[in-house]
Amino acid sequence: MKYILLTTLLCCSLLSGGFAEKTGDEKDKKNQSNPPGVRKIKDVVIYKDAQFYSSFPSVTKLPNGELYVAFRRAPDRQVFSENGNGHTDPNSFLVAVRSKDGENWTENPELIYAHPFGGSQDPCLFQLKDGTLLCTSYGWAFVRPNGIENLKKPFFEAGKGAVFLGGYIVRSTDGGQSWGEPIYPPHIEPEVNFSAMGVPVPAYNRGALYEGKNGKVYWIVAASDTVNPKKTSNHLLVSEDKGLTWEYRSEVAAHEKVSFNEASIYETPKGDLVGFLRTAGMDGQACIARSSVGGKTFKWEQMGFQGYPLNALRLPDNRVLLTYGYRFTPYGIRARVLNAECTDFATAPEIVLRDDGGSTDIGYTWPVQLDKNRVLVTYYFNKENGTRHIAGTIMEIK
Repeated sequence: MKYILLTTLLCCSLLSGGFAEKTGDEKDKKNQSNPPGVRKIKDVVIYKDAQFYSSFPSVTKLPNGELYVAFRRAPDRQVFSENGNGHTDPNSFLVAVRSKDGENWTENPELIYAHPFGGSQDPCLFQLKDGTLLCTSYGWAFVRPNGIENLKKPFFEAGKGAVFLGGYIVRSTDGGQSWGEPIYPPHIEPEVNFSAMGVPVPAYNRGALYEGKNGKVYWIVAASDTVNPKKTSNHLLVSEDKGLTWEYRSEVAAHEKVSFNEASIYETPKGDLVGFLRTAGMDGQACIARSSVGGKTFKWEQMGFQGYPLNALRLPDNRVLLTYGYRFTPYGIRARVLNAECTDFATAPEIVLRDDGGSTDIGYTWPVQLDKNRVLVTYYFNKENGTRHIAGTIMEIK
């Protein structure tokens, strides 16, 4: 689909077309086509409530072994007799649920953060080596018509007065029991827009951060780099104080026609920094960007398949599980197991975890290791274009 990051996230029209639940025999056949040692075990529902539109999860495993899933929850606008849902809402909050086994989850979500000036999107969890939790997000303010005309230009409006606020980060040092006040990352020079508050947009993005062997935290952010045409590019921020402050390092990927937006970053055993990038204007092609010089420069290329956004998990043997949503028929969730240096992305077999999605409004995967041989892949999902909910697939990788 050909829209820039913000349009993709927030102004989508939802397509219908459900698929039936797979029978046991069909699941067995699907597992037979997987790479050796890879097997789907089961799908699970993590959180579902017909009154709410739940989406964009992330997950981490806390030091006590508990699983912690954060996601965006907003009212399902159909409870107000509206026609459908979008990806902007003044009552979209960051919430979380917990589990001890990946199958049974707390029923009532805990509040992570409610933005005082608008709705929040995409809580992206990252746990530092000392146990500190970072959660990146970004917000939208809802401005009345008589205010829109007075805003500092240029700004990004996602329809009906939803004006972009930019990114922020909250931190927890007690396993998500409490969260501190927002930290606002710096504005980066390529970003041309002002926020609804009239200041240059703070850095933002959807995707996983990574703490390198050197203790630095890496974050690939997005920037709206031109007004006409509207498009985005990716850039690297680095923190040397556990996410409290950030500095601009380099351009990760930019193009005069193609947008690069939602991105996750990973450090290989040899020390390469690898970004897995969502694109727009490239027919859904996934891209990879690599730096062998500590993030000072990157080179990007197409990965040879469709799917987005992408997320990477280091497995116990140093291979990498790459997961992503598949927003083409049949809609679903897919994955690949890459080698330790992520160099075989073009030839690694594709694993179909689900193909029963009800529309394109699914995905945003985030995997976590359950034990030595099992992984939980979280995502948001719908069946037959019904209630958007947080789901997961447990898979075995030996």
